[in-house]
Amino acid sequence: MSALPKAGVIAAATLFVIDQAVKYAVTGPLGIDHLGAYREIVSFFDLRFVPNIGISLGLLPAGGDTMRWALVALTAAIAFGVGIWMTRETNRQDQIALGLVLGGAIGNILDRIRFGYVVDFADLHFGTWRPFLVFNVADAAITIGVLVLLVRALLIRDKSGTDSSDKQGAGAAPVENSNA
Repeated sequence: MSALPKAGVIAAATLFVIDQAVKYAVTGPLGIDHLGAYREIVSFFDLRFVPNIGISLGLLPAGGDTMRWALVALTAAIAFGVGIWMTRETNRQDQIALGLVLGGAIGNILDRIRFGYVVDFADLHFGTWRPFLVFNVADAAITIGVLVLLVRALLIRDKSGTDSSDKQGAGAAPVENSNA
């Protein structure tokens, strides 16, 4: 196994700290810590307390302790897999994207362990139309990380399966990946 990818680890740790700090600020000093509690920030964005007992989009709601701990185990297994992927990834941008996913997953896992639910609070809306469910910093980071990975995999990476030196022409020296 290669050395820890510094960029990915820093991204994961930074995201985790920011996620937990913002959740603390919203539910602690701002007092948005119970159903119905909210604070309008601007006309299209509120801080609104929503305890999310399920996974993404409210799927698989954890109605009891067994399901709660099953979700902790499932998300921990996924986070472990992302961590392994991150240690094997040589591209710095992908390491950072994986770090966002990992840090967000760990932040949400900690919430579920501590409270039995994930603290969601960010409510983006335009009038009564809400393009997203209420979310948190971790959710946003996971989404951004996955989108970066998808865009890079589908649009940026070489799909031909040929070695990069094949494209350089005869006699050209191979180009090394400076992102490692």
